[in-house]
Amino acid sequence: MGASKSAAARANIGNWIIRISTVIMALKGWRRAGVAALAGACAALALAPVYALPLLPIGFSVLILLIDGAKETVRPNRSVFGVGWFFGFGYFLVGLYWMSFSFFVQADEFAWMAPFAMMGMPAFLAFFAGGATLLAAQRWSTNWRRVVVFSVAWAIFEYLRGHILTGLPWNLTGQALAGAAISAQTAAWYGVYGLSFVTVLISVAPAASLGGAHTKGRSHIGLMATLGASALLLAIGAIRLGLPEPVTDAQNMLRIVQPNIPQREKIDPNMWGRNFNRQLELSKGSVPGDTRLYILWPENGAPLLDEAQTALSILSADLPENAVLIAGAVRREVDSDGRDRYFNSIAIVPETSNGRQPTAFYDKHHLVPFGEYLPFYSLLDAIGLAQLAPYGDAGFTAGSGPINLNVGGTSFSPLICYEVIFPGRMYPKGERPEWLLTVTNDAWFGDTSGPRQHLDQARLRSIETGLPMARSANTGISAVIDGKGRILDRVDLYEEGRIDIALPPALARPVYDRFGDGIFALMLAVGLSVGLRR
Repeated sequence: MGASKSAAARANIGNWIIRISTVIMALKGWRRAGVAALAGACAALALAPVYALPLLPIGFSVLILLIDGAKETVRPNRSVFGVGWFFGFGYFLVGLYWMSFSFFVQADEFAWMAPFAMMGMPAFLAFFAGGATLLAAQRWSTNWRRVVVFSVAWAIFEYLRGHILTGLPWNLTGQALAGAAISAQTAAWYGVYGLSFVTVLISVAPAASLGGAHTKGRSHIGLMATLGASALLLAIGAIRLGLPEPVTDAQNMLRIVQPNIPQREKIDPNMWGRNFNRQLELSKGSVPGDTRLYILWPENGAPLLDEAQTALSILSADLPENAVLIAGAVRREVDSDGRDRYFNSIAIVPETSNGRQPTAFYDKHHLVPFGEYLPFYSLLDAIGLAQLAPYGDAGFTAGSGPINLNVGGTSFSPLICYEVIFPGRMYPKGERPEWLLTVTNDAWFGDTSGPRQHLDQARLRSIETGLPMARSANTGISAVIDGKGRILDRVDLYEEGRIDIALPPALARPVYDRFGDGIFALMLAVGLSVGLRR
């Protein structure tokens, strides 16, 4: 009796799923577009800070069913592209709304641009989603293989999004799993692009057994596949986190400063002295004499420090002698035409025989378009546009590329702000350091999703490289992340404070650090061979 009731319940659920699937596939016009945008918005809620992971398979499964329906229209390619574009628009609108907040820091000059940025960026990035659905639809089937083809196409266009026009690999689908170290561990094998492929494949599995004549009696199979694959992913993560690792050497200590300075005060030259003193107070305090201390200040924490001898003298007097200050800075050069050029930099300021002096600089090489420099400057300046960063007419000058610095007996690769979102570009090829260092300033974006999403990407870079990361953020989130992506300590958003912790050890090079995106390419090749097999 109990078994028959259970079977009847499963049948009722299956029939309910089939009816909903049929309704979704039959949608047309604005209803289809609206549901596609809503599905994309639901999928974006799986990212930080909501982490509503069950919405990921719901959103992507609805997208598959909408493509099934669009394929039956008079103009299938146009309809399929439209479905993908509206899905992408909803996804990026919810995932990247916070970018518009930066225009209100200097509202009198830039606020008028906020609506265009809030709608224009998702509208542009949605073309990558539309391209993915259009590509997948060229070899669409009525069976489960179509979801494999779709996953490959989606992964291809995410990779393109991360590289075309300087690239913006922000909120890649796999980033949804970076809210906890356990769910992101497989990125050590195939990187975030491979993680995205796996994430989408798991998410579209419920739709694999829907949408065709084979659906009846099998509607639950895809959902079971999603649950099983998710459990396997977590099991792999737990096993990897439990593996032995090197012991931390307390000889090298980190002191990460988070001054929590509002953005309008940070860019005001009249406030630079006060900002300097706030960071200095958080930096004071001695450590044992045989310990090397690395003090980190956030992005632009000390503008034009190399030109400020009074500030350098104060640092010499107030910082411990065995401390190396690594400060986000702005530095200036005069070019051959006598014009000032500005660089968004990191200054290395150890104690020398002449007191504290900058002995090395790293200049940010991957600048933010419109934020740190103005593309097509002559043209856009003529119509009144300007970059947000208030240095020079055309903005910052780009540095030469990633570098490694050896300071105090350890080597590290410095990164500034969104340079950390680009996988495989953490340091010069073949020159693996012992740790990664990031300085950033997310105060432009307020208490929004942006700073939290930024932290998740830093976690993924540590997993991919097996290197610990020290992260100093002006208003948060500052953190120390170990080589397995675990956050060992943090100062939360909009808190003033500091972190004192021993430098975590580097792990053995993960597979991804050795082979880069080669494993990801192999995964796509296998996916295509399975998805296109007749």
